[in-house]
Amino acid sequence: MPPPAELYTRPTSFEPLLPASRREELHALSLDIHRQAGRLEAAVPASVVRQRIAALVREMNSYYSNLIEGHKTLPADIERALSGDYATQPAKRANQHLARAHILAEEALMSRLDAEPDLDLHSAEFICGLHLEFYRHLPAALQSGEKTDGSTFPIPVGQFRDHEVRVGPHVPPHFGALPDFMSRFAAFYGGNGVSMADQLIALAAGHQRLAWIHPFSDGNGRVCRLHSHAWLQRQKVGALGLWTISRGLARQRADYYAALGAADVRRQGDHDGRGNLSDRGLADFCVFFLRTALDQIEFMSGLLDLHSLSRRIEAHVHVKHAEWSTVQREQVVRVLKAALIEGKLERGAVPHLIGRGVTTASAIIRLALDAGLVDSPNAVKGTLSLVFDSRVLDSYFPKLFQDLPG
Repeated sequence: MPPPAELYTRPTSFEPLLPASRREELHALSLDIHRQAGRLEAAVPASVVRQRIAALVREMNSYYSNLIEGHKTLPADIERALSGDYATQPAKRANQHLARAHILAEEALMSRLDAEPDLDLHSAEFICGLHLEFYRHLPAALQSGEKTDGSTFPIPVGQFRDHEVRVGPHVPPHFGALPDFMSRFAAFYGGNGVSMADQLIALAAGHQRLAWIHPFSDGNGRVCRLHSHAWLQRQKVGALGLWTISRGLARQRADYYAALGAADVRRQGDHDGRGNLSDRGLADFCVFFLRTALDQIEFMSGLLDLHSLSRRIEAHVHVKHAEWSTVQREQVVRVLKAALIEGKLERGAVPHLIGRGVTTASAIIRLALDAGLVDSPNAVKGTLSLVFDSRVLDSYFPKLFQDLPG
């Protein structure tokens, strides 16, 4: 094989950028994703509830993105990090910082998408900005990388790498050619050459090709997943943040890396496309990626089915708050179910909901507030909204947070 500097200095080296193989299957998957994402978006009618579940999904996204990189941070520890409460153990504290940085980077990303509808998601400026946004929330001690010999180096935050790297058997492009590769990436995926029918296929292919370029010294996987998240929102299949691709990729971590690697290889003969890299390998990765996306949308649709979620909320109250009387538990459940549908529940509606007077209704509201099941802008007045935090996760959303398979 020619030396890396000779092979990977020309942007034609990472073509094809869109697979020709398995197109019928890829188009069918794309159509299913659009259909299922639309249903998921409509599954939760109350905007406040959607927003709070989306905030929970952001935490889940950081959890699974960390797991892909080999770091585990429990949901309760992620919540503590968001409030500035860090562990004393160095490794645990570092993982909290990584989770928090990912969440803040995603929040900034979503805000920018809302504020700049014409934002070029594929430009070097945007992608470098994702890298910068993630790392700027980390302490200086975590803004360094490790070489194969064990020595460390400062990560050029928000900038392309300035040295050669190897990722397993793959040797990414020469660092001096990165601007050319990223320009080609932006021109193809952000240009007019990709049809509407091919947009999700291009999204999957772009995820692999950005990982192939490996533009940064460290943090490439996180940037790729943040970039794909932005692209999914742009394609209107992100269901307002109610699902995340990272969960599916983390749960198939070995298959994910294998599929990425299989799309790195050179073209396998005359029947494997016309570019430098394998068309078949890229198509297989795209099928894997889109199947994973569809699986995660369907998983979240099942979790967010209002009838099923209502039952799980009811079960949580009866199991976790056995110290309350049966009547109190039933009355709190009525309040929670109403808040699930309404989003913001007026306190004045509670007496009618539970069939009791104002005094009893106030006591029931206090029980729900003290248990952290609902919150309110004010302790004694204001609307009531459901709380989704680590105290109710296992009951309300079983299997949302899970370790990697053994």
